[in-house]
Amino acid sequence: MKIAFIGLGNMGGGMAANLVRAGGAVTAFDLSAAALEKAAAAGCRPGASAAEALEGAAVVITMLPAGAQVRQVYAEAVLPHAPVGALLIDCSTIDVESARAVAGEATALGFRFADAPVSGGITGAEAGTLAFMVGCPEGDFAAVQEAVAPMARTVIRAGDHGAGQAAKICNNMVLGVSMIAVCEAFALAEKLGLEPERFYEIASQSSAQCWSLTTYCPWPGPVPTAPSNRGYEGGFATAMMLKDLKLAQEAAAKAGAAAPLGAAAEGLYALFERLGGGPKDFSAIVELLRGRWRGD
Repeated sequence: MKIAFIGLGNMGGGMAANLVRAGGAVTAFDLSAAALEKAAAAGCRPGASAAEALEGAAVVITMLPAGAQVRQVYAEAVLPHAPVGALLIDCSTIDVESARAVAGEATALGFRFADAPVSGGITGAEAGTLAFMVGCPEGDFAAVQEAVAPMARTVIRAGDHGAGQAAKICNNMVLGVSMIAVCEAFALAEKLGLEPERFYEIASQSSAQCWSLTTYCPWPGPVPTAPSNRGYEGGFATAMMLKDLKLAQEAAAKAGAAAPLGAAAEGLYALFERLGGGPKDFSAIVELLRGRWRGD
Protein backbone atom coordinates (compact mmCIF):
# COMPACT_ATOMS: atom_id res chain seq x y z
CA MET A 1 0.00 0.00 0.00
CA LYS A 2 1.34 3.42 -0.94
CA ILE A 3 1.27 5.95 1.88
CA ALA A 4 1.95 9.69 1.75
CA PHE A 5 3.28 11.09 5.02
CA ILE A 6 3.47 14.87 5.42
CA GLY A 7 5.14 16.31 8.52
CA LEU A 8 8.29 14.61 9.80
CA GLY A 9 8.96 16.37 13.09
CA ASN A 10 9.77 14.71 16.40
CA MET A 11 6.67 12.54 16.17
CA GLY A 12 6.15 12.16 12.43
CA GLY A 13 9.62 10.82 11.68
CA GLY A 14 9.24 7.85 13.99
CA MET A 15 5.70 7.19 12.83
CA ALA A 16 6.69 7.11 9.17
CA ALA A 17 9.59 4.78 9.96
CA ASN A 18 7.22 2.28 11.58
CA LEU A 19 4.99 2.28 8.51
CA VAL A 20 8.04 1.38 6.42
CA ARG A 21 8.98 -1.42 8.83
CA ALA A 22 5.48 -2.84 8.40
CA GLY A 23 5.96 -2.99 4.64
CA GLY A 24 4.34 0.26 3.61
CA ALA A 25 5.64 2.15 0.58
CA VAL A 26 5.96 5.56 2.20
CA THR A 27 6.63 8.76 0.29
CA ALA A 28 7.35 11.51 2.80
CA PHE A 29 7.56 15.28 2.71
CA ASP A 30 8.66 17.95 5.15
CA LEU A 31 9.97 21.49 4.76
CA SER A 32 13.06 20.45 6.73
CA ALA A 33 15.81 18.92 4.61
CA ALA A 34 17.29 17.27 7.69
CA ALA A 35 13.96 15.62 8.50
CA LEU A 36 13.68 14.35 4.94
CA GLU A 37 17.20 12.90 5.08
CA LYS A 38 16.37 11.10 8.31
CA ALA A 39 13.17 9.72 6.80
CA ALA A 40 15.09 8.53 3.74
CA ALA A 41 17.56 6.72 6.01
CA ALA A 42 14.57 4.98 7.62
CA GLY A 43 13.37 3.74 4.22
CA CYS A 44 10.96 6.46 3.14
CA ARG A 45 11.06 7.90 -0.37
CA PRO A 46 11.54 11.67 -0.05
CA GLY A 47 9.09 13.80 -2.01
CA ALA A 48 10.24 17.04 -3.61
CA SER A 49 6.91 18.59 -2.61
CA ALA A 50 3.73 17.66 -0.80
CA ALA A 51 1.99 17.29 -4.15
CA GLU A 52 4.64 14.82 -5.34
CA ALA A 53 4.35 12.80 -2.14
CA LEU A 54 0.61 12.46 -2.72
CA GLU A 55 0.91 10.86 -6.17
CA GLY A 56 -0.79 7.48 -6.18
CA ALA A 57 -1.27 7.37 -2.40
CA ALA A 58 -4.01 5.15 -1.00
CA VAL A 59 -3.55 6.67 2.47
CA VAL A 60 -2.46 10.21 3.35
CA ILE A 61 -1.22 10.89 6.88
CA THR A 62 -0.43 14.39 8.13
CA MET A 63 1.39 15.32 11.36
CA LEU A 64 1.60 19.11 11.56
CA PRO A 65 2.19 21.70 14.30
CA ALA A 66 -1.18 23.48 14.56
CA GLY A 67 -4.59 24.07 13.05
CA ALA A 68 -3.41 26.84 10.73
CA GLN A 69 -0.85 24.54 9.09
CA VAL A 70 -3.38 21.71 8.77
CA ARG A 71 -5.90 23.98 7.07
CA GLN A 72 -3.23 25.32 4.70
CA VAL A 73 -1.71 21.95 3.77
CA TYR A 74 -5.10 20.42 3.10
CA ALA A 75 -6.34 23.42 1.11
CA GLU A 76 -3.18 23.86 -0.98
CA ALA A 77 -1.85 20.32 -1.33
CA VAL A 78 -3.88 17.40 -0.03
CA LEU A 79 -7.36 18.15 -1.33
CA PRO A 80 -6.24 19.34 -4.81
CA HIS A 81 -3.69 16.55 -5.36
CA ALA A 82 -4.67 13.42 -3.38
CA PRO A 83 -6.07 10.61 -5.54
CA VAL A 84 -9.81 10.20 -5.52
CA GLY A 85 -10.75 7.60 -2.93
CA ALA A 86 -7.68 8.13 -0.74
CA LEU A 87 -8.13 7.82 3.01
CA LEU A 88 -7.03 11.05 4.72
CA ILE A 89 -5.84 10.85 8.34
CA ASP A 90 -4.69 13.90 10.26
CA CYS A 91 -2.70 12.96 13.36
CA SER A 92 -1.89 16.54 14.39
CA THR A 93 -3.17 17.90 17.70
CA ILE A 94 -5.28 20.92 16.73
CA ASP A 95 -8.46 22.73 17.71
CA VAL A 96 -11.76 20.93 17.22
CA GLU A 97 -13.10 23.69 14.96
CA SER A 98 -10.22 23.28 12.47
CA ALA A 99 -10.57 19.50 12.48
CA ARG A 100 -14.26 19.72 11.66
CA ALA A 101 -13.70 22.39 9.01
CA VAL A 102 -11.10 20.29 7.19
CA ALA A 103 -13.31 17.21 7.54
CA GLY A 104 -16.20 19.08 5.94
CA GLU A 105 -14.06 20.21 3.01
CA ALA A 106 -12.63 16.72 2.50
CA THR A 107 -15.92 14.85 2.66
CA ALA A 108 -17.56 17.38 0.32
CA LEU A 109 -14.99 16.32 -2.28
CA GLY A 110 -15.68 12.62 -1.70
CA PHE A 111 -12.72 11.78 0.53
CA ARG A 112 -12.84 9.72 3.71
CA PHE A 113 -11.30 11.77 6.52
CA ALA A 114 -10.37 11.12 10.14
CA ASP A 115 -8.87 13.31 12.83
CA ALA A 116 -6.64 10.93 14.78
CA PRO A 117 -4.37 12.69 17.29
CA VAL A 118 -2.02 10.53 19.31
CA SER A 119 -0.70 10.08 22.83
CA GLY A 120 2.61 8.47 23.75
CA GLY A 121 5.25 11.05 22.92
CA ILE A 122 8.45 10.60 20.96
CA THR A 123 9.17 7.29 22.65
CA GLY A 124 5.81 5.90 21.57
CA ALA A 125 6.22 7.27 18.05
CA GLU A 126 9.56 5.50 17.67
CA ALA A 127 8.40 2.27 19.29
CA GLY A 128 5.09 2.07 17.44
CA THR A 129 3.10 2.15 20.69
CA LEU A 130 1.00 5.29 20.28
CA ALA A 131 -2.61 5.59 21.38
CA PHE A 132 -4.79 6.94 18.56
CA MET A 133 -8.00 8.83 19.37
CA VAL A 134 -10.06 8.79 16.20
CA GLY A 135 -12.85 11.02 15.03
CA CYS A 136 -14.57 9.63 11.93
CA PRO A 137 -17.81 8.05 10.70
CA GLU A 138 -18.25 4.58 12.14
CA GLY A 139 -18.11 3.01 8.69
CA ASP A 140 -14.62 4.40 8.08
CA PHE A 141 -13.07 3.32 11.37
CA ALA A 142 -11.92 -0.15 10.30
CA ALA A 143 -9.91 1.35 7.42
CA VAL A 144 -8.37 3.97 9.72
CA GLN A 145 -7.54 1.31 12.31
CA GLU A 146 -5.79 -0.83 9.70
CA ALA A 147 -3.82 2.12 8.32
CA VAL A 148 -2.42 3.26 11.68
CA ALA A 149 -1.92 -0.20 13.23
CA PRO A 150 1.87 -0.30 12.60
CA MET A 151 2.23 2.86 14.70
CA ALA A 152 -0.21 1.95 17.45
CA ARG A 153 -0.61 0.28 20.80
CA THR A 154 -4.31 1.06 20.80
CA VAL A 155 -6.76 2.72 18.40
CA ILE A 156 -10.08 3.97 19.78
CA ARG A 157 -12.92 5.66 17.93
CA ALA A 158 -13.98 8.64 20.03
CA GLY A 159 -16.91 9.58 17.79
CA ASP A 160 -17.52 11.51 14.59
CA HIS A 161 -15.29 14.21 13.09
CA GLY A 162 -13.69 16.39 15.77
CA ALA A 163 -14.18 13.86 18.55
CA GLY A 164 -10.60 12.66 18.29
CA GLN A 165 -9.33 16.18 18.93
CA ALA A 166 -11.79 16.65 21.78
CA ALA A 167 -10.52 13.45 23.41
CA LYS A 168 -6.88 14.46 22.99
CA ILE A 169 -7.43 17.93 24.45
CA CYS A 170 -9.27 16.55 27.50
CA ASN A 171 -6.74 13.75 27.98
CA ASN A 172 -3.77 16.11 27.92
CA MET A 173 -5.43 18.52 30.29
CA VAL A 174 -5.66 15.68 32.82
CA LEU A 175 -2.02 14.80 32.12
CA GLY A 176 -0.79 18.38 32.58
CA VAL A 177 -2.69 18.85 35.83
CA SER A 178 -1.74 15.46 37.28
CA MET A 179 1.95 15.95 36.51
CA ILE A 180 2.01 19.23 38.42
CA ALA A 181 0.31 17.54 41.39
CA VAL A 182 2.90 14.73 41.36
CA CYS A 183 5.76 17.23 41.09
CA GLU A 184 4.37 19.31 43.97
CA ALA A 185 4.14 16.19 46.10
CA PHE A 186 7.76 15.22 45.42
CA ALA A 187 8.88 18.78 46.22
CA LEU A 188 6.91 18.76 49.48
CA ALA A 189 8.15 15.29 50.45
CA GLU A 190 11.72 16.53 49.96
CA LYS A 191 11.12 19.58 52.17
CA LEU A 192 9.55 17.41 54.86
CA GLY A 193 12.58 15.14 54.96
CA LEU A 194 10.84 12.17 53.33
CA GLU A 195 13.13 10.33 50.93
CA PRO A 196 11.72 10.71 47.38
CA GLU A 197 12.31 7.03 46.63
CA ARG A 198 10.37 6.04 49.75
CA PHE A 199 7.57 8.45 48.84
CA TYR A 200 7.40 6.88 45.38
CA GLU A 201 7.19 3.39 46.87
CA ILE A 202 4.28 4.42 49.08
CA ALA A 203 2.40 6.65 46.60
CA SER A 204 2.69 4.17 43.73
CA GLN A 205 0.84 1.59 45.82
CA SER A 206 -1.80 3.87 47.31
CA SER A 207 -4.44 6.36 46.23
CA ALA A 208 -1.89 8.71 44.61
CA GLN A 209 -1.05 6.14 41.95
CA CYS A 210 -1.40 7.58 38.42
CA TRP A 211 0.35 7.54 35.03
CA SER A 212 2.33 10.69 35.82
CA LEU A 213 3.77 8.93 38.86
CA THR A 214 4.32 5.31 37.91
CA THR A 215 4.96 5.49 34.16
CA TYR A 216 6.47 8.96 33.75
CA CYS A 217 7.88 9.70 37.19
CA PRO A 218 9.37 13.24 37.30
CA TRP A 219 11.90 12.26 39.96
CA PRO A 220 15.03 10.50 38.64
CA GLY A 221 15.44 6.90 39.64
CA PRO A 222 12.14 5.12 40.31
CA VAL A 223 11.12 4.73 36.63
CA PRO A 224 14.28 4.18 34.53
CA THR A 225 12.56 4.87 31.18
CA ALA A 226 11.20 8.29 32.23
CA PRO A 227 12.79 11.47 30.80
CA SER A 228 13.76 12.48 34.35
CA ASN A 229 16.64 10.01 34.03
CA ARG A 230 18.11 11.68 30.96
CA GLY A 231 18.08 15.32 32.00
CA TYR A 232 14.44 15.74 30.92
CA GLU A 233 15.46 15.50 27.26
CA GLY A 234 13.17 13.92 24.69
CA GLY A 235 9.69 12.91 25.71
CA PHE A 236 6.94 15.54 25.48
CA ALA A 237 8.24 19.10 25.41
CA THR A 238 6.85 21.69 27.79
CA ALA A 239 6.06 23.92 24.80
CA MET A 240 3.85 21.18 23.35
CA MET A 241 2.06 20.62 26.65
CA LEU A 242 1.45 24.35 26.89
CA LYS A 243 0.01 24.33 23.36
CA ASP A 244 -2.42 21.55 24.30
CA LEU A 245 -3.48 23.29 27.52
CA LYS A 246 -4.17 26.47 25.55
CA LEU A 247 -6.33 24.46 23.15
CA ALA A 248 -8.21 23.04 26.14
CA GLN A 249 -8.83 26.49 27.57
CA GLU A 250 -10.00 27.83 24.21
CA ALA A 251 -12.36 24.87 23.85
CA ALA A 252 -13.65 25.33 27.41
CA ALA A 253 -14.34 29.01 26.78
CA LYS A 254 -16.26 28.28 23.58
CA ALA A 255 -18.23 25.44 25.21
CA GLY A 256 -18.95 27.35 28.41
CA ALA A 257 -17.20 24.71 30.52
CA ALA A 258 -15.35 25.36 33.77
CA ALA A 259 -11.72 24.19 33.76
CA PRO A 260 -9.99 26.09 36.59
CA LEU A 261 -7.27 23.50 37.22
CA GLY A 262 -6.52 23.41 33.51
CA ALA A 263 -6.16 27.19 33.57
CA ALA A 264 -3.83 27.03 36.57
CA ALA A 265 -1.72 24.37 34.87
CA GLU A 266 -1.52 26.47 31.72
CA GLY A 267 -0.25 29.39 33.79
CA LEU A 268 2.47 27.31 35.46
CA TYR A 269 3.71 25.77 32.21
CA ALA A 270 3.66 29.22 30.57
CA LEU A 271 5.88 30.50 33.38
CA PHE A 272 8.19 27.52 33.01
CA GLU A 273 8.44 28.12 29.26
CA ARG A 274 9.26 31.81 29.79
CA LEU A 275 12.05 30.74 32.15
CA GLY A 276 13.60 28.57 29.43
CA GLY A 277 11.89 25.26 30.06
CA GLY A 278 10.08 25.05 26.71
CA PRO A 279 12.38 22.45 25.07
CA LYS A 280 12.55 20.26 28.19
CA ASP A 281 10.12 17.43 28.89
CA PHE A 282 7.09 18.80 30.72
CA SER A 283 7.93 16.76 33.85
CA ALA A 284 10.98 19.02 34.30
CA ILE A 285 8.60 21.48 35.96
CA VAL A 286 9.47 19.60 39.15
CA GLU A 287 12.75 21.53 39.14
CA LEU A 288 10.84 24.82 39.11
CA LEU A 289 8.65 23.67 41.99
CA ARG A 290 11.73 22.60 43.94
CA GLY A 291 13.24 26.06 43.40
CA ARG A 292 16.15 24.52 41.53
CA TRP A 293 15.42 25.62 37.94
CA ARG A 294 18.13 27.83 36.50
CA GLY A 295 17.12 27.73 32.85
CA ASP A 296 19.98 25.49 31.76
